[in-house]
Amino acid sequence: MNWLKYVLGDEWEISPAGGATGDAYFAQFNDKRIFLKRNSSPFLAVLSAEGIVPKLIWTRRLENGDVITAQHWLSGRELKPEEMYGENVAGLLKKIHHSEELLDMLRRLGKKPILPENILAEILLKIDRDLVKVENISKALRFLEQEQDTVKYINKVVCHSDVNHNNWLLAENDELYLIDWDGAMIADPALDIGMLLYWYIKKEDWSSWISLYGLELTDHLLLRMKWYVVAQTILSIIWYKSKNKEKEVLYWIQYLDQLLR
Repeated sequence: MNWLKYVLGDEWEISPAGGATGDAYFAQFNDKRIFLKRNSSPFLAVLSAEGIVPKLIWTRRLENGDVITAQHWLSGRELKPEEMYGENVAGLLKKIHHSEELLDMLRRLGKKPILPENILAEILLKIDRDLVKVENISKALRFLEQEQDTVKYINKVVCHSDVNHNNWLLAENDELYLIDWDGAMIADPALDIGMLLYWYIKKEDWSSWISLYGLELTDHLLLRMKWYVVAQTILSIIWYKSKNKEKEVLYWIQYLDQLLR
């Protein structure tokens, strides 16, 4: 954390903020509280300007080329699973998916649209023979291969790609934010919508939630959502197997069976 002392000074109290990269920190000095991250994407500035993440305060480049960003550290909490039903969640996701500013920034950063064949190719590249032999997985792979052309959708948007409830921050003033944008991509909005509905919303309530978002639950949207959730589930299985997390591997293999019924 030497770079933090260099940027802030010795009077700040600094603590790790967790996360996959280990490059995020909380800092406090008297009543000032900020969230710091090293080498955040330039995408963060647009997310802040759009009100999707807590406000960006400053950006600084160190002599070694690292870029440090500071955001307001908000008092708040992550959403509970049952709160994913909320109109505020549907509204914020719609705002993200309809933002031309976010889409333009990702394009300028060199991001290309992710197509179904790209995702299937990634799965086939990463998966090992033992997993392919598992009945639920082989059945899922056949489904992905058979439907990859059917699920194509022209209107690509900025997708978060991990709409887990713990990435939604509800501030004390009831302002909602979606954080942790490291996996942002340009893709079919069904990639985000499907994960959210399958993980958090009862099927009988899908139509009403989709209407909050501003869409109609068509057969094609249902198929696209299913395709992306199946694909994401297989990728999760591959990841958990690489980490020797057998309990999680078994859980998601069983979940595939529910998806494909």
